[in-house]
Amino acid sequence: MIPDALEAYQWPPSSEALAARAGLDVRSILRFDGNVAAAPPPSARPAALARALADVNEYDRGRYEPLRRAIADLHGVGLDQVALGAGSDEFIVLLAHLFAEGGTVATVPAFSYSMYRYAALMAGATIVEDPTSADLVYVCRPNNPTGELPEVPAVPGQLVIDEAYAHYAGVDATELIDQGAIVLRTFSKAYGLAGARVGYALATPALVAAITSRQAPLSVSSLSASLALAALATPLDVSSTLFERDRLARELDVLGLTPLRSFTNFLFIPLEEPEKLVEQLLPFGVVTRAYPGGMRVSVRDEVDNGVLLDALRSVLFDAPMPPPLTRHDRHTAETLLSVRLRVPGQGRVLVNTGAGFYDHMLQQLAFHAGMDLRLEGVGDLETGDHHTVEDMMRAFGEALDGALGDRKGLTRYGEARVPMDEALAHAVVDLSGRATATISVHPDEGMVAHAFESLVQTARITLHVTATGTNAHHVAEASFKAVGRALAQALTKDGSLVRSTKGTL
Repeated sequence: MIPDALEAYQWPPSSEALAARAGLDVRSILRFDGNVAAAPPPSARPAALARALADVNEYDRGRYEPLRRAIADLHGVGLDQVALGAGSDEFIVLLAHLFAEGGTVATVPAFSYSMYRYAALMAGATIVEDPTSADLVYVCRPNNPTGELPEVPAVPGQLVIDEAYAHYAGVDATELIDQGAIVLRTFSKAYGLAGARVGYALATPALVAAITSRQAPLSVSSLSASLALAALATPLDVSSTLFERDRLARELDVLGLTPLRSFTNFLFIPLEEPEKLVEQLLPFGVVTRAYPGGMRVSVRDEVDNGVLLDALRSVLFDAPMPPPLTRHDRHTAETLLSVRLRVPGQGRVLVNTGAGFYDHMLQQLAFHAGMDLRLEGVGDLETGDHHTVEDMMRAFGEALDGALGDRKGLTRYGEARVPMDEALAHAVVDLSGRATATISVHPDEGMVAHAFESLVQTARITLHVTATGTNAHHVAEASFKAVGRALAQALTKDGSLVRSTKGTL
């Protein structure tokens, strides 16, 4: 006999489904509905998985002891006080069965993470409003979806403090473990590993023994455990997220959408008709989430948040939208790179791969080309900067090729001469659709010619660069600036035709 189905947890639609509904390319979908980090952590590189992949045919007999020990050291608890699970949700469900099967469950605040209610349903428990009368009390601190920071109540039932967003608030409830509390943490939020599904519970040894005795063996995969361990070995800094959260809150306030004070990486905007605004934003590729009484938006980085703000201005005030962003990711065994590019733009540029000199060179090129570019990521700089520089230029070229589309209405050709002290660079560009590079740079800083060749291959352009001088740095910088200024000329609008007698490039 098949048991009656319970009400299932409701996942938001996929990006593919939303794109089809909005008539957009899936790459145009920008999700503000998940409360996750804007980008993967620097540690999430193929190298972090190498050992786990080599042993993927084996079980980890020690239940990922190195990861559990790293977590124990992080929080100053014993190894026997750490339980690993498939995200915090595994523990939320398990604890409802363990402490409230057929009993009562309360949440603090009452309007909180929906998974608590689903866990209660799965355990046959009743949700009650008064936490002092409940067998099990979940305290979401900071709270999802409102972002507030509730006080931890004194309750007679089992207390579970869910600190999924604790890094953003600077809170830590581990001091309550000795009093019988269970603290939940996750790698899905500040650590940027939502797809890896790794969480953990901190409690007394007796409680951890009770919890782990009811878990399936190794519910976390060896690959996920490796990513989590690599993340712990990398310093965690959420300051940029907090800065951007506060900036976004101020910008929203200017638009008349004043959010509640947040201690998390998202903002809750009180609204009478949140569903309406959510639907109005979708045609712009912006996905937010409606709740009773408000709309929740995740804090991403400045570029992505700018798209949200532009879409809101267009919906609320009929303001024109700027040209769309082209998004591109390049992931190899050696590099992990993310590109956001707008052509034309306003010269707002950030390049950060760790290859300092060439980060600066690409910034110069994009700025002088009049583009908006944000290119971030990591590479195997421990082996030198060759792979990182090559891939950053290839990733930029791939994004540029995507942004140019059919290249209709563009001038196509551009030329520029740029001096820098004793150095002089001359660049000529043709948005030809054919990858041709003729580069003569003397002296070469090391990879200037190869960097341009990598760009040409993926951008499908013809590029001639000649540069001479006595200082290699000056020669390189003049070259990148000259290419940028030549591109700026080639990218100007010149009617609506493809500048080719063939009719195509």
